[in-house]
Amino acid sequence: MIIIPARIGSTRFPNKVLADIAGVPMVIRTAKAVSAIDKVVIATDSQEVIAIASEYNINTVMTSLHHQSGTDRIFEAAQILSLRDEEIIVNVQADEPFIESDIVRAIYTLTKHNQNDEQIMMNSAFKLISNPEADDPNIVKVVTDDNNTSLYFSRAKIPYPRDHHFDKYKGHLGIYGYTMRALRIFCALHPAPLEEIEKLEQLRALYHGYRIAMIEVDTESFGIDTQEDLEKAVRHHTL
Repeated sequence: MIIIPARIGSTRFPNKVLADIAGVPMVIRTAKAVSAIDKVVIATDSQEVIAIASEYNINTVMTSLHHQSGTDRIFEAAQILSLRDEEIIVNVQADEPFIESDIVRAIYTLTKHNQNDEQIMMNSAFKLISNPEADDPNIVKVVTDDNNTSLYFSRAKIPYPRDHHFDKYKGHLGIYGYTMRALRIFCALHPAPLEEIEKLEQLRALYHGYRIAMIEVDTESFGIDTQEDLEKAVRHHTL
């Protein structure tokens, strides 16, 4: 199952999930982009989102206004839907309207491969980005070990190239795969200091000693975090 968390009260970009992209609200465009892969549900805290999704025949679940993270919101939705422990859930962010279906399928496959490894709590993806792109704090960077298991995520430029130019930074895609069982464990963990500092929920898993498996992908997709990103998205759609 694909669950899209859609919080209406973004502090950086209010009502972002309903931003218009060529006549279609962003969260709806995201849902349609992945609807051929598996069942799609939007987990939201907004009656407006529910009403708009209904117009497009997209299923929704109403969730609390007070979640710490999008993953916590997805867990509430999964509980309401009575998903089984072995169910694979893919968390696709509402601000990824151009996400390619192949990327979501790749994360699903990685999650399926790792579903019996109790140390791997999440599965996700990265793309290679340039040195200038890595300067953007809205693009989360990840460093990994030799098996593409994450070591750390940061809004800062990591790794820091002390002695020479470096141009193979790994930009994290905010898409996660996990089982319902792993999701339950994650949401029982207390929020981590690093999570609070960076405002990155995946750091909760690393802080508590779990691992996040990563896969490298090739994608033209980009998240929409600012008004400038939205303008870029509109231009992208008209190309």
